[in-house]
Amino acid sequence: MPTPSPTSRLRAYLCRRLTPAIEAALHERFELAVNEDDSILPPADIVQRARGAELLFVTATESLRAETLAQLPGLRTIATLSVGFDHIDLPAARAAGIRVLNTPDVLSDACAEIALMLLLNACRRGHEADQMVRSGAWPGWAPTQLLGMGLVGRRLGIFGMGRIGRAIAVRARGFGLRIQYHNRQRLEPGLEDGALYFDSLDGLLQHSDILMIAAPGSPALRGVFDAERLARLPRGAVVVNISRGDLVQDEALIAALRNGHLLGAGLDVFANEPQVHPGYRTLNNVFLSPHIGSATHETRDAMGWLLIHGIEALARGQSPDNLLT
Repeated sequence: MPTPSPTSRLRAYLCRRLTPAIEAALHERFELAVNEDDSILPPADIVQRARGAELLFVTATESLRAETLAQLPGLRTIATLSVGFDHIDLPAARAAGIRVLNTPDVLSDACAEIALMLLLNACRRGHEADQMVRSGAWPGWAPTQLLGMGLVGRRLGIFGMGRIGRAIAVRARGFGLRIQYHNRQRLEPGLEDGALYFDSLDGLLQHSDILMIAAPGSPALRGVFDAERLARLPRGAVVVNISRGDLVQDEALIAALRNGHLLGAGLDVFANEPQVHPGYRTLNNVFLSPHIGSATHETRDAMGWLLIHGIEALARGQSPDNLLT
């Protein structure tokens, strides 16, 4: 007879629906209860539904603050289907002896692809072009119609040159963009791959034709891109955000897009998702997508398996690479 899995008796709760392959694997391994309607659960509902669970599967849409964790005394492991973990109070989890797993690395390529989609559509006026054709208002080709920003020789400033930022840089070089970046610490030359380092964010902004926001979310970075910072970008610059929506002050970005200081923007993330600031919907020079950075079949499966393998490693007394606490 097969040896029972060391995780087979763990009681688990799944806050959001995952791919069929991953859900089947979870049911095989755990005593699993599922949020069947896939709604975004407020903390009080998580406490009610996950009471007694030892293992909690979450995503970036679930907020787990100290007061919530305190009401789940049996909880031993949180597995978040995300790279970012600012939705989880890590100090509180650590103090409670709760281990937290995330999903780094496996979504870098998918996120980089979406970053380039946003960049291209923002620079080449993709939303306006689509609307012109889709509405039937296209009068035909014209020499000065929908002129946008060409990429060859332009300066791409990447804020956050981690795994995703570096994957973006690899692809952006193929479009002839000049890569520069700001991190808290400079990368070693092999990872830098010829990119120009700026030791201050303000310095990066002043010399970037396109700003790519790819830094991990954290409370310290909320609102970092305010009116003053956006004004440091050259006139006619483009802003792309695939990080966290709350890094950007919406009113400031909307004003810069309206007054012409910025040519355009491409956004895959928003503060207070899914409640998007209504000002964005009135602008033709912003390309919007609904937080789909990692939304490929292959990537979401890989994220799920990374969590499963991490949980199984913990059950064997090992410390997987994706263990945060």
